Amino acid sequence: MLRWIRIVVLVILALILLGVAVANRELVTISLLPDSIASFFGWDWSLRMPLFLVILLAAALGLLIGFVWEFLRERRIRTAAIESQREASRLRAEVASMRKDQPRDEVLAILDGKAS
Repeated sequence: MLRWIRIVVLVILALILLGVAVANRELVTISLLPDSIASFFGWDWSLRMPLFLVILLAAALGLLIGFVWEFLRERRIRTAAIESQREASRLRAEVASMRKDQPRDEVLAILDGKAS
């Protein structure tokens, strides 16, 4: 059931993106610098592409920046989690070694002492 819901949502998203692409086919000029500054430097970089492509590339770039930002922001949390796992593992090993050294029960220890 969940698989079908995911397929339906993806089909609806694809139809919406197709609608945006069809509605925004006209070419637009993307410039790196405003015209006055570009003429001052003598370097005018511009690119003509369909508007829907500009929209989709901007959304993809925003997602990428967001993912990288979140990955870097959560680095401290991941580091603390790894350190906690190491500490828990060390404590488990210490508890296991303490259990081996001590007899299981005082009565059994007394009986083991008499049998020897």
